[in-house]
Amino acid sequence: MSKDTAIFAGGCFWCMVEPFDQQPGIESVISGYTGGHVANPTYEQVCSHTTGHTEAVEITFDPEVISYKDLVEIYWRQTDPTDASGQFQDRGDSYRPVIFVNSEEQRRVAEESKKQLAESGMFDEPIVTSIEDAKPFYPAEDYHQDFYKKNPLRAQIEELGGRQQFKDTKWAK
Repeated sequence: MSKDTAIFAGGCFWCMVEPFDQQPGIESVISGYTGGHVANPTYEQVCSHTTGHTEAVEITFDPEVISYKDLVEIYWRQTDPTDASGQFQDRGDSYRPVIFVNSEEQRRVAEESKKQLAESGMFDEPIVTSIEDAKPFYPAEDYHQDFYKKNPLRAQIEELGGRQQFKDTKWAK
């Protein structure tokens, strides 16, 4: 199996695992922190908004089974790409929507996909999700991993903070 990685930030990382985890060709989906200036930050440090990190997921996948383009399409459908200051009930820089790219090819695919979304007319507001170079990714503490499996009720409550309703109304088409 050939392997590649993709890193996406779209609000609370608990809500970003399951949609990718369920796809064929996905080896792992790790919740963690990226984009900041502190090595190995803790959840408490990231929540203090002093480290510059964003909650994100790092996806290891087989590009022969699922393409990076497919992953970007799944990513869009989990987020509100018009909200730069967080996602749904999660506010602040640590929840901003970002596609972190690790190659020129990923950048090209992400930029093209963002352009298509902007031109689709689906949203009245501009698409503000940023596309940035990947930075070191630090896995979150164990209790954050596979949260939707370990704490299904709590994960469901998080989804009800506006994300599920947005997905049902904006992305169900």
